[in-house]
Amino acid sequence: MTCAASGNPGAIHSSGRAARALLEDAREEIASLLGVGPLEIVFTSGGTESDMLAVMGAVRDGRALVSAVEHPAVGGLSSPWLLGPRCELLPVDHAGLVDPDELVEHSGNLDVVSVMAVNNETGVCQPISRVAEAAHQTGALMHTDAVQALGHIPVDLDEWGVDLASFSAHKIGGPVGIGALWVRRGVELHPVSPGGGQQYGIRSGTQPVALACGFAAALRACLDEFDAMTARYQSWRERIIAWCRQQPEVAIDDAPLTSPSIIHISIAGTRGTDVVMLADRDGVDLSAGSACHAGVSRPSPTMLAMGRDEDAASSGLRISIGYTTTDADIDRLLAVLPAAILKASGAR
Repeated sequence: MTCAASGNPGAIHSSGRAARALLEDAREEIASLLGVGPLEIVFTSGGTESDMLAVMGAVRDGRALVSAVEHPAVGGLSSPWLLGPRCELLPVDHAGLVDPDELVEHSGNLDVVSVMAVNNETGVCQPISRVAEAAHQTGALMHTDAVQALGHIPVDLDEWGVDLASFSAHKIGGPVGIGALWVRRGVELHPVSPGGGQQYGIRSGTQPVALACGFAAALRACLDEFDAMTARYQSWRERIIAWCRQQPEVAIDDAPLTSPSIIHISIAGTRGTDVVMLADRDGVDLSAGSACHAGVSRPSPTMLAMGRDEDAASSGLRISIGYTTTDADIDRLLAVLPAAILKASGAR
């Protein structure tokens, strides 16, 4: 005997059927909140797996074209043991933006284009609908990593015109260990790993019912509070940026459209990792580079792709705002940051 949420939704006994009912309820709610069909939602272990599954599953005999500032789950597919030279990089400008018109130069035998909606390091919002239109003109599918977008900017998959989109529950206050890949109806992906054929054969493995329910609940709460939350994020972001503009050594890495939840700055004469460690001693969590690479002392590949030299690419600092952030946290950040920057500049 077991509770429904911990049962195997693939089993035919009563506990399995109860688990399956909960799982499909969660799938339907997530789909409804995203404005898509439930059969288009494939549960995964998180954004990383969703990204890999989308791109690897879409490539046939052709190539993948991914932006030079993608999450490693996408950018790393150019490794020799994965897609290798069949995965090409689309360059970005100084602000980290792709130029949709450049896709024309890569047309021909192109299976999929992948450009993230919101950069996980700088918060820059890409012109996804224009990129999708250009991708389709080349005959390719369009995938976007929307992990940093969901809950932070409006997500309209139909308006974006994409074919595949990746999400992760923990970025919106849901449980760690579950994500989703949206696959537009009619798009065919081939599986990238063997298994029992669950989820239409795209992603095998026993599906985590309790995590799926948590994902659905988090998404419901997130979207119910979206306007209020993003207004708070934007207010805090503007306050932090106003402080940064008063510091001669601080440059704000911004773009015409940026997520209200991420502020990326470069601090001349410092290493971002030094500032992170100094701030951590005073109870403030920051990141050097993306959160996935926190604590890694090396130039940021994203900043290098944006044309920075190695010193500048090592001086970056990411400040993230989320559902747990409070006014007191912002007060603490602005109290701790000046001393951390001063000490870090002396440590270099």
